[in-house]
Amino acid sequence: MTQSHSHQHRFALPRQLRRAIFCAALVCAATPPPAHAAASPSDPQFGGQCAEALAEGRHVATTCTSTWTDKDGKTYCFSNDGAKKSFLENPAEHLQRARSFIAAASVESTEKAMQDYTGADAEALVKDAIANKVKANNGIYPFDDPLNGEHLKLGYDDVDFTRTIDGYGFFPDVKFHDSTDPKKKYLIDFWVMPQGGSLVIQESRIYKEPINSDGNWTTMARQPVPWWWIPASEHPGHLATKRGWEVMSAVEQNAVKESLKNNGVFKIKDDKTGKELQLEFVDTHQPVRQLDNDGHYFACTDFRVAGSKDQIYDIDFWVSDKDGTMTVDQTKIHKVPELKSGQWIQVPRYEWKDVGASHVVP
Repeated sequence: MTQSHSHQHRFALPRQLRRAIFCAALVCAATPPPAHAAASPSDPQFGGQCAEALAEGRHVATTCTSTWTDKDGKTYCFSNDGAKKSFLENPAEHLQRARSFIAAASVESTEKAMQDYTGADAEALVKDAIANKVKANNGIYPFDDPLNGEHLKLGYDDVDFTRTIDGYGFFPDVKFHDSTDPKKKYLIDFWVMPQGGSLVIQESRIYKEPINSDGNWTTMARQPVPWWWIPASEHPGHLATKRGWEVMSAVEQNAVKESLKNNGVFKIKDDKTGKELQLEFVDTHQPVRQLDNDGHYFACTDFRVAGSKDQIYDIDFWVSDKDGTMTVDQTKIHKVPELKSGQWIQVPRYEWKDVGASHVVP
């Protein structure tokens, strides 16, 4: 994709969109933004609100007398030492819940705040953050790839272009290459949104990666693509049925919840071999489908064998709407990794037609 970096694309997503706030398999950017665009990471996060209260779905202001600082130097405040102790029992989970609560309630305010910025502002922030990280790492941009566990050492090229999604922020698409092989090219998306009166990098994620085809490197979109590349309706209206985003959110919440019970490992019994698998959540596929016969929603996910880089299982989730709450009713192994000619490939246990007639959920 070759477009001028000044070419911006604007989309409006439905307010029901929840996919963006569940980043179980994503890497949140740790590089502090430049002073002109964001507050210092040592300033209180969430505007000084109690992080534990936010994780519980409540807004509680604090005086920041009880605080905790993470490895990136970000400071979180608590209403008291008891709340801090509860938070620190599992900071990763509680922080994710706090961010989810904040994001779910902030679509309208984010859309309003975005009026003070442009895609060019987001690009400037990202360029500065990249430059700072490259300078601190001897000319290399390090990037931990959550899909296969690789620690990439990249060279920065340029910002390709920026997409704008009302209510969710700006998405500069940045060109990188492997520092040891310039022919291996990457496109990495950065999610930037207003926060506390400044633009802040929320997450970064690989959109396209190098694939070796017949001895030549080509850049291909990674599947599943980041949620911000999924087409969305400009005016979705009020729908009686759930949208795909809500189904995906339910699936990922279930995956994270079950994994947290076992120190980050998702356990599932292989109904064919009887073996209990220990897996790590990677991502949810698009599109989500709904079965015509019983109304169940149906989503495919990727899970990596714990401790491996490229042994990927495809796990299917059946989800139902029970009194307005999306509930996972069943999980089933769809595809299993098998070693073929030195490479792990996914081999299906069953096909779509075996599940029954279905339709895509927008």
